[in-house]
Amino acid sequence: MGRRGHYLIGAPWIYLLHLEPDLGAIPDAERRGTIWYPFHGWEKNAVSGDHSRLAAEIREVESGPVTVCLYWLEFGDPKIRRAYESAGFRVVCHGGRGSRWDGKGRDFLRGQLVELRRHRRVASNRLGSALFYGASVGCDVAVYGDPMQFEGERPEYGGTARRMRLWPELHGVRVDPDLAAEAARRELGFDHQATPEELLRMFGWKRVRCA
Repeated sequence: MGRRGHYLIGAPWIYLLHLEPDLGAIPDAERRGTIWYPFHGWEKNAVSGDHSRLAAEIREVESGPVTVCLYWLEFGDPKIRRAYESAGFRVVCHGGRGSRWDGKGRDFLRGQLVELRRHRRVASNRLGSALFYGASVGCDVAVYGDPMQFEGERPEYGGTARRMRLWPELHGVRVDPDLAAEAARRELGFDHQATPEELLRMFGWKRVRCA
């Protein structure tokens, strides 16, 4: 695209895995159930969809215990929480959305890693980062159910049709784990992980010695 001064360093997630190889890890035989991430809105756009209908579909597909992880906005809505709790699901939230100016959300990815490593499957109604994160730590992947819609979603981004065109192999109630792991490695940028020395140089950081 002609851009200059950019470096590929991969997603923050791959550095977390490097720093915390054992965080939340349990033997594969003890991993149970599915962690399910319903597509969520954000501070400027809500999502329209039937959470009760989605919960019923999850109940039909999943054979083990289900944890539903809601974004903090949906988690704060008792009606949405109740749609999943009434289906017998454990409902959690990884935390609020932080910014560069406050400490909110600084443990978001750590909490997500612990949850993913305790589950056998990760699923959602839209392909997103949680699915790639899960695949990178050995979760089976599934994408099914009403993809829901942003209010005023812009069609030029391609929507669900674009995601299915780009990653058809990652959609369905059963996904090939090898294909999912390969896609996660590519999309999260494992091959572009920078060394500490490279990061120091790129960002102009100085190494600090701890007393």
